[in-house]
Formats: sequence, C-alpha cells, structure tokens
Amino acid sequence: MDSPLNDIQTRDQVELLVERFYEKVKSDSLLAPIFSHVDWPKHMPTMYNFWSSMLLGDRSYAGNPMTNHLALKINRTHFEQWLKLFRSTVDELYKGEKAEEAKMRAESIAGILQHKMNLW
Repeated sequence: MDSPLNDIQTRDQVELLVERFYEKVKSDSLLAPIFSHVDWPKHMPTMYNFWSSMLLGDRSYAGNPMTNHLALKINRTHFEQWLKLFRSTVDELYKGEKAEEAKMRAESIAGILQHKMNLW
C-alpha cells in the first residue's frame, strides 16, 4: 500500500521538488531547448533558495527573477507546459497547504512574467 504524501516542510523537501521538476524540464521537448544554455550546477542552488524563500520564508534568495526571463524567446505555450510540469511534480511528491501554495505561487509567477513580457 502506498504511504500518504506529506506536505512541504523542510529545505530538503523543497530541493527534492526543484530537482525532480527540472529533471522533467530538461527532458521535455518544448522546454529543454529554452533551458539548454543553463549552467545547472550554478542554477540549482539559486532555484533551491528561490523556492525555499517562497515556501518556507527563509529569505535565502536574493535577486530579480524577472531580469533573467525577460530576454527569453518564450510564449504562453511554454508557460503552460512549465506550469503543467510543476503542478504534476508537486502532486507526485506532496500534499497539503504548502503543496497547494507552491502551485499557486508558480501560477502567480507565470502570470506576472507573462504580463511583463506582454504575452497576454
């Protein structure tokens, strides 16, 4: 019998979420080309800090995510796929208030980025 899923409560859980999500991104036919230039060993700690700050409030992230994304050649389809993979990764790993918050925050971030990129 499968054990019930726990909610996101620790930095290790955030890191697992980020790792599993980006593994999906790197193998996705639509998104992988967009991320092909990424220096993953450098980028992953930044993503751990970003999501840990968002979900756990640890303030480990310092930066402006808008700056890095505005120059990308992406459209709404890319954002939809990104969200689909993010939601599915959260749902595979976790269940609870923080898990729902993670999905809500991802949707909000995607919306803000699309607005800033004039993709509406």
